[in-house]
Formats: sequence, C-alpha cells, structure tokens
Amino acid sequence: MSREPSTSRRLMPRETLHRIGVLAAHNVLLRRRDPAHLVSYLVMPMVLMLVFKSMLGEPVQVVTGLLVMFSVLSMADVAMAGLTERAWHTWDRLRATGARVPEIMIGKALPVFAVLILQQVVLLAYGIVAVGLRPAGPVWPLAPAVAAWCFALLGVGTALAGVVRSQGELSTLCNIAALAVSALGGALVPYAMMPAWAQAIAPISPGYWATTMLQAAVRGDVAGTARPAAVLVGLGLAAGAFAWWRFSRGWGRDSLL
Repeated sequence: MSREPSTSRRLMPRETLHRIGVLAAHNVLLRRRDPAHLVSYLVMPMVLMLVFKSMLGEPVQVVTGLLVMFSVLSMADVAMAGLTERAWHTWDRLRATGARVPEIMIGKALPVFAVLILQQVVLLAYGIVAVGLRPAGPVWPLAPAVAAWCFALLGVGTALAGVVRSQGELSTLCNIAALAVSALGGALVPYAMMPAWAQAIAPISPGYWATTMLQAAVRGDVAGTARPAAVLVGLGLAAGAFAWWRFSRGWGRDSLL
C-alpha cells in the first residue's frame, strides 16, 4: 500500500510536463501563423538604429535604448497569448481539461519567452554588425542580462493579460508603457542628459534597470549587470505571482472579478 502513493507522485511530473508540452506546442503553432508583430518589432528598431546612430553617435546608447523600447512593445504579444483565450472563450475549456493554472501559464509562456529572446539576440547582433556596437569585455554577461529582461517582460505581460478587457486596451497600455518606460529609463536619451526631475524618478521605470543592465553587460561589467538583473527578476516574479492569483479567480468568465 505504501508503494501506490509514491508511484502516483512519480507520475505527476511526467503528466505535468506532458500538459505543458502540449500547450507550448499549440502556442508555437499560433506564433508561427502570425509572425507580423515579431517582424515589425525587428525591422523598425533596425531602421531607427541607423537613424539614431547618425544623431547620437553612440552605438551602446542607440542599440540598448531601442532594444528596450521595442521589447516593451513586445509585451503586447505576451499578453495576447492569454487574452486570446478569453476572446475565444476557451480559457474555461482549458481549465476543464485538468491542466492547472501554473501549467497553462508555463505552456503559454515558453514560446513567447523564446520569441523575446530571439528578438533581443537578433537586435544585438544587428547592432554589432551594422551599428558598430563593440562589447568592451567578455560577452557572456549579455546572456543573463537578456534572460532577466525577457523574464521581467514575460511576467508583466502575463499580468497585463489578467487586467485588460480587450485588445484595444492592451495596445493602448503597451504603447504608453513603451514611451514612458523608454523615456524615463534613459533608453531614448542618455541618463546624464535627462532633466533633474526625470533622473530622480528614473529608478521607478523598469526601462532604467534594463538599460543600465544591458549597457553594463556590453562593457563586460559583471557587478553592474547583476544588481539590475536581480531587480528585473524580482519584478517578473511579482508580476507572475499576481497573474497566477488573477487567473485562479475565475478570470475566464464573462465578467472580471
């Protein structure tokens, strides 16, 4: 009799991985069928990098700043992964399959996280090849920096899916957030050139931590990369916990609780 519970416990992780794998594969298919946002959020910053380079003349500021701005815009794709389930009235059907909320969230998050990583890597590579970005030290700090920023975007984007009621609200929020986060974070204008009041409130913007972290990573500054990365990971965890709480409270029903 003591063997049956232990066998059941051993089988649970396999069942969980299977459900997550099925959900992830389905969302990969959805991403492949609609790559328009990814393409636009790659092409637009590439063009703007060349324009801003001629204006600012500082590849590090140009590449990291526009990368932060357009990755915030990509939060719309993160949120849409959950919001479409509400629009299609399929969230409650997913819950009825036996998949738990964390499994659904992870299954939907993995493909979007991969898309975010791809966006960052392509733009950084483009910055090196076309804009003149030159890492001043070891390049490996860029890997945890990119992962931390994408994790924060994933958490916040998932939380947004639990708050907004429509694609219009989501688009408006992400557009405003992209401008605010980029402007206050020093992504568009170097932090030292910002007015005093903007410098004082800059740390409340995730863009400040993202820009600071990515620029430190480009310099090969491990210590300067670690602290902002920890802040962004904490933000992602907090936002993800809020999203889990929100989705567990009947989010898929017609009215928001």
